[in-house]
Amino acid sequence: MEFWLARPTYNEDVTASQAPDLGAPYLDFPVLPDVSLRYAAPLSEYTRFGIGGPADLLVETGNPESFAVAIHWLRTRQLPHVVLGGGTNLVVADGGYAGVVLRFTDRAIRQDGHHIHCGAGAELMDLVQFSVDAGLEGIQTLMGIPGWVGAAIYGNAGAYGHSIEEVVERVDFFDGEALRSFTRAECQFRYRESIFKRNKQWTILRATLQLKPGDRDALQKIAADILATRNAKFPPTMRCAGSIFKNQLAAELLPAILAQVPTSVIREGKIPSAWFLEQIGAKGRRIGGIQVAEYHANLIYNDGDATADDLCDMIDQLKADVFARFGITLEEEVQYFGFEPPRGQRPDATNTPVA
Repeated sequence: MEFWLARPTYNEDVTASQAPDLGAPYLDFPVLPDVSLRYAAPLSEYTRFGIGGPADLLVETGNPESFAVAIHWLRTRQLPHVVLGGGTNLVVADGGYAGVVLRFTDRAIRQDGHHIHCGAGAELMDLVQFSVDAGLEGIQTLMGIPGWVGAAIYGNAGAYGHSIEEVVERVDFFDGEALRSFTRAECQFRYRESIFKRNKQWTILRATLQLKPGDRDALQKIAADILATRNAKFPPTMRCAGSIFKNQLAAELLPAILAQVPTSVIREGKIPSAWFLEQIGAKGRRIGGIQVAEYHANLIYNDGDATADDLCDMIDQLKADVFARFGITLEEEVQYFGFEPPRGQRPDATNTPVA
């Protein structure tokens, strides 16, 4: 990949008065095609929790070459930066992020026979609706899962016994130096995992999905029923990330722990973390503006002016109580960034793709 070898122009229109506290490093950010800049961007506006302080600079583009140039420019100057997706599964520190946040916003979706090509910035629900409208079967059970396609692949999103890995044929990504493509096998998918989670400097740009023909009306009904169920459990206006903790794999639990779990709770080899949380009385707990739902122990939401500290305190409390009772450590589905020192799954502070 050599497109950054051309000399970019620089943002001569940006003055110190537009970014008064950021200093020189960001004022000569290159002018690139299809790129928008926002200084002191409040990250609470970009997360479903509605929590998080400002980033020094927010850079958005759906142009992969411009995205790569921006990353290269930041890296060569050793400026801190992270890559942010739709923000549906993200906990941002109250202090925000002292650096540059980038978002790759390509939302294009197109059909080619039984294949669908889509940008990583497309809403997953838009992709699912597109597929069922086209009478293509394979991702209809993912209807209602919030977030972008890139994050869905990153975390191998799934529901009702199916995951996005089942239909992925190819993933195009930027590894920090070059544009690359992986097949499904190379993505190393596992339950809520992929190779991209283990290589935080990589950013998913586009995906090709291979589906199979199905009955359009039947697919529409399945998707509509699932959406109605999900909206009843996780209302679209609720400031939450869906389930906070990953479910437990029964095969990985010690026999003494598994013996305490009713067999009726185990579904497809998984035990809902909500069951463990119910046993420690999680439902209805509250810390500041953070509330555990009365009807779902694995649903935590911002019920007011919650802070990231409130949310983290609740997560820590629930994990500690489950560990004390069962001897297992629940693992968050949410990702963290902006915390110093780093918290939980929050990866490296530089060039980190998050949900």
